[in-house]
Amino acid sequence: MAYTTIDDPSAYFQTVLWSGSGSGQAITNGGNSDLQPDWVWIKKRAGGSARAHGLYDSSRGVTKLLHSNTNGAESTQTAGLTAFGSDGFTVGSDDGVDGSGGTYVAWQWKANGGTTTTNDASATSIGSIDSVYQANTTAGFSIVTYTGTGSTGTIAHGLGAVPKLIILKERSSTSEWQVYHVGAGATKRLEFNLNNAATTTSGTWNDTTPTSTVFTVGTSGGVNENTQTYVAYCFAEKQGYSKFGSYTGNGNADGVFVYTGFKPAWIIQKRTNSSTDAHWHIFDVKRNTTNPRNTRLEGNNNFADSTGEGADFLSNGFKWRSNDVRYNGSSDTYIYMAFAEHPFVSSEGVPTTAR
Repeated sequence: MAYTTIDDPSAYFQTVLWSGSGSGQAITNGGNSDLQPDWVWIKKRAGGSARAHGLYDSSRGVTKLLHSNTNGAESTQTAGLTAFGSDGFTVGSDDGVDGSGGTYVAWQWKANGGTTTTNDASATSIGSIDSVYQANTTAGFSIVTYTGTGSTGTIAHGLGAVPKLIILKERSSTSEWQVYHVGAGATKRLEFNLNNAATTTSGTWNDTTPTSTVFTVGTSGGVNENTQTYVAYCFAEKQGYSKFGSYTGNGNADGVFVYTGFKPAWIIQKRTNSSTDAHWHIFDVKRNTTNPRNTRLEGNNNFADSTGEGADFLSNGFKWRSNDVRYNGSSDTYIYMAFAEHPFVSSEGVPTTAR
């Protein structure tokens, strides 16, 4: 069996940077492959007032906006993301996406080009709550929408593999983002818009690990309030392309090494055993083109880019160059999600270079 089935990760994930024009513009990707994105996460990096993270996807439709750093309901932003393109997207004139003098970053994932599948749970016997999903089984990513019932139930995700990460938001009402991560387990929840530690609760995932066909939601309003609408971003791990794991810090400035099986293009990381400095820290290879990758944004805050201690991105993982408790405190526990720039070994058995 080949080491990886994804030799060019840019076909499924890319980061792009641009400078704002104040009048809207088309943003074109620069990866080896064209990428028509289905989930676009935009952040103003600098220039003028701080702005919230803007999350758009092709299942909910253009102009439909969520913020990773707030608990707000879905809103319509007509001057935000206005179109998904064959190799990028188009933004309007809103300062959160294209303000004059601003600089911006977007992280993008490919699902199924906006083409969805409706799962009638009673007809298919897959799950107990009806859902609509668009899934990319090659890359292990799906976007799921559903309406809550108020009763514990299961929801089809379309991945054909067990999700290791689910990022979920109630769309129709104010509610905290809910995160399932394999590194924390199904008895705990994380909140994407907050810096909380992992919290033990049965009402979110009903203490039930996802399967290759469904994930379980309890009776918590954050995941399953009757008649309320939800969106879930689901990820299964793909060797050489994506990794969702955990690690324990060593408290050493020559920090802990985390094996991913690829050279990372993007990492988000969070401390889980404490709420102190437990933000969702985001690093990528576009905002830092050389090691150490030390320019960060925080998914739960609207802050601009900041620099400090960071990590070396290596051919088979990442290594912290810090003993800061945000990344590598002694005996502290952390979770991460990472996507590849290059696999460690190609499908033809060719290894990448060390840096």
